[in-house]
Amino acid sequence: MKKKTILFILFALAVVVLGVAGWLYLRIYSPNVQLKNSEQPFYLHIPTGADFRQVKDSLEKHGVLKNTRSFEWVAGLMEYPQLVKAGRYRLQDGMHNRALVSKLRSGNQDAVNLTFNNIRKKEHFAAFLGRELEPDSLDFIELMNDSAFVGELGFSTETIYTMFIPNTYQVFWNSSPKDFFQRMHRDYEKFWTASRRAKADSIGLTPQEVSILASIVDQETSKKDEMPTIAGVYMNRLKSGRRLEADPTVIFALDDFSIRRVLYKHLQTPSPYNTYVVTGLPPGPITMPSEAAIRAVLDYEDHNYIYFCAKADFSGYHAFAETHSQHLQNARAFQRALNERNILR
Repeated sequence: MKKKTILFILFALAVVVLGVAGWLYLRIYSPNVQLKNSEQPFYLHIPTGADFRQVKDSLEKHGVLKNTRSFEWVAGLMEYPQLVKAGRYRLQDGMHNRALVSKLRSGNQDAVNLTFNNIRKKEHFAAFLGRELEPDSLDFIELMNDSAFVGELGFSTETIYTMFIPNTYQVFWNSSPKDFFQRMHRDYEKFWTASRRAKADSIGLTPQEVSILASIVDQETSKKDEMPTIAGVYMNRLKSGRRLEADPTVIFALDDFSIRRVLYKHLQTPSPYNTYVVTGLPPGPITMPSEAAIRAVLDYEDHNYIYFCAKADFSGYHAFAETHSQHLQNARAFQRALNERNILR
């Protein structure tokens, strides 16, 4: 064979090899993720038990792949169809197939920044969790109402809501309800340090009782600087054996949070949560207690006030009184202000 022919064949083979290599390179490393809005993060949610077809369908549905077939080919090459892992994965604009498959295959999912506060009832909290995480809200509420499970954590079905300290938590999207609650319990234990527990004991309350009282304080005022004063009023009532007579507990017992003016007829509502008819703390919190309110109870203001009512200037602050006669004057002023604004309920 002539030398020129050999060189030509070798050259042709080189061209073919380079062409195939280039084709392979492009299928593996060419950018294949194109987000509609590269300024906004995109998260691919892969449900528990999903297979490769569901992953591919989800990617196609959201239109994030330039070339689905090249993704399928690389996924097969990397044996991803047999290694699908549930979770929440953030995709970057311009990702190539190898990077995309590697991320999904590894199960290296991106946690949800779960922020919660001021959620009224545990049913509302379960609904919130059901929107933010994979499990259904019913799965969360069922566990919160499971006396055996919450008992293992040291709570009752009434007090379990005191376990959740408002904050921002990083949680995996596909966490099971049981794993989520156990995680929250670990954070609860971290929050209730030895010094905080000792402070609660020194004022004659358990950590759960502190949180129950804090939930009432939370509903009485949004002013953090006033919380210790209001906490002091309720501590004075508890220590003297008086009923707490807290309006927010009446509203909670009625389950009507549209009420702005608590009337005499409301005060007679039969409920263990209505502190006008029962003595002591209610059996559970009336809202998710904030950290500020918990601190206010632990460091409540030492004074002689027994009464308080909202100020007539609607500033959000309260007028405090040591005697019933002083309180009646403050209450009448506030009632006149309500009437002037035609606030009847």
